[in-house]
Amino acid sequence: MRAASHDPLLIPLLSLGNFVVGVAAFSIVGILEPLGADLGQSAAAAGQLLTVYALAYAILSPLMVALSGRIGRRRVLTAAALLIALAAAISALAPDFAVLNIGRIIAAAGAGIFTPVAAAVAATLSPEDRRAKVLAAVFFGFTISQVMGVPIGSWIAYTFGWRWTFWLVTLLALPVALLIWLRVPAGLKFQPVRMQDLGEVILRGRVMLAVLFTSTFLGATYVLYTYIAPLLSQTMGYGRDGIAFILLVFGCGAVCGNMLGGYLADRFGWRVTLAGLCLTQIVIMPLYSLLPVSTAVLIAMSFFWSFFGWAFMAGQQMRLVGMAGSQAPVVLALNAAAIYIGAAVGSALGGLVIATFGIIAIGLAAGIAAALALLHLEVSARLSPAPATPS
Repeated sequence: MRAASHDPLLIPLLSLGNFVVGVAAFSIVGILEPLGADLGQSAAAAGQLLTVYALAYAILSPLMVALSGRIGRRRVLTAAALLIALAAAISALAPDFAVLNIGRIIAAAGAGIFTPVAAAVAATLSPEDRRAKVLAAVFFGFTISQVMGVPIGSWIAYTFGWRWTFWLVTLLALPVALLIWLRVPAGLKFQPVRMQDLGEVILRGRVMLAVLFTSTFLGATYVLYTYIAPLLSQTMGYGRDGIAFILLVFGCGAVCGNMLGGYLADRFGWRVTLAGLCLTQIVIMPLYSLLPVSTAVLIAMSFFWSFFGWAFMAGQQMRLVGMAGSQAPVVLALNAAAIYIGAAVGSALGGLVIATFGIIAIGLAAGIAAALALLHLEVSARLSPAPATPS
């Protein structure tokens, strides 16, 4: 078995795959208005496309990773990339909302296989002393999709039509599938997650309570983030360029927060770090219910909202790995699913708030949801087993 270091293209390729996954998943945020207008759907109704995707990912990812454990990794990753390409093509050609939702479910299935399997391949083919850096490099593509993919997809949708954003995903995913077939070693097999392992962890109530903090924290974020484009359009009068720019600012904040999160968790421990990040979200997100504000204030709000929001993952993973022991791979797989559960619940809740109180209320609703996430953190911290890492 050759090491990943002997193939300098493999890790960038897997990172590129995660970039495509991120664009496929979250570009919907930047195209809600043109998509909804074309298909005759309100912003709240169009936002449920993210809910459907997230629920499908959360359900399908652990199951499909477990069921595909005996198949060669090259075949699994190639099939996953092709699924994403197919799903994007179906979405681009969708005549109505029902077909578009089918496309989103297929995309979630492909993404739900690709991301965890890519991480497992990178870890397996890398020297142990470089494994953490290699995994960070593989996931860097997903983070960069927030900086580049989402605003670019939004700009394309407002300029040429929302269907072209999905065609972009297809055009990106097809060469990724081909390159994976050419670069990933043939015959690479292992069983990262078994159905039995999943069942055992799910039955550990205190561990699952800790895992689901990921859902409540990100759920609060997605109450607001899912509908940021129509909110900016209706309150700030922004069109294509303004919305794409604020999404770019948000993405830059996400990258900076992602990089700082590990330092914060190492310096202050997971509990203090996560509680502090909840408090920042409680303060910042209700400010969006005060729009319109000056562009400078909006830029600062958006950067720091994203910065503190995306800094949470390192502390949460530190906590879960310390609790899980030998079952850490399974717990981290469930934590990845919990991300999408949070996105699903948050986008659904945001749609309900818009339908009931109007779009201006989603900032305040997101702040209330962040307060509930802080309560969840404190309750789960008291009930959870003490982690192996210092807190």
